[in-house]
Amino acid sequence: MYQPHVFTLTEDGYRGPAPSWRPGAPSVWLVDTERNAEAVRRLAPGVLDASERARVERLAFPADRECYTAAHVALRLLLGVHQGVAPDAVRLVRERCPSCDGPHGRPATGGGVHFSLSHTRGVALLAFADRPVGVDVERVPEPRVVTEIAGQLHPAEAAELAALPQRERPAAFARVWTRKEAYLKGEGVGLAGGLHRDHIGTGPHPLDPPGWAVADVAVPAGYAAAVAAGTAGRPPA
Repeated sequence: MYQPHVFTLTEDGYRGPAPSWRPGAPSVWLVDTERNAEAVRRLAPGVLDASERARVERLAFPADRECYTAAHVALRLLLGVHQGVAPDAVRLVRERCPSCDGPHGRPATGGGVHFSLSHTRGVALLAFADRPVGVDVERVPEPRVVTEIAGQLHPAEAAELAALPQRERPAAFARVWTRKEAYLKGEGVGLAGGLHRDHIGTGPHPLDPPGWAVADVAVPAGYAAAVAAGTAGRPPA
């Protein structure tokens, strides 16, 4: 299980280390979006670009705006430290979608660093690597959500959930959901790739799809998270 770095802002911005990683091993960062909310609000106008600020304005709920802003401010600050540039000078682009060739594939920096980010209310997670990477964090769902969606998983995963006691199913579902979404985001297709693809598993240890390494990430109680990094053997779909 990955133990993420904890991203923390000071009164005058970020003064921590730059992301660094070994070949094939992602660098994962956890952001407490509520704890950093005040500093994020102060920094955001000078860090986020026009499209990011517009996206914030389109979000209906204050908690969602706070979470999105914290995740993207942290992303730009960490990339800026890594690249040696100001956070507002970080160039973010979208790769072509491998499914339809549209301009909505993996987010990218235009060369050199692969990254992924995910956020849910209260927590954001970021991953950086030298190869395609995906990350996901989610709240552990209510039992009714598991019942409604479990049938969309790989048949083996649905069977694993059905075999568990009722009280254990939400945590197991959250594990497989985050593992699968991290993997599909790493491939550049997201959930459009289909939850039924590839048996990654609901148990304590994920099963790696061909060409990918998947690992759970340590996050606060009530959440689940995972990271997936491309390996030698198969390029992204």
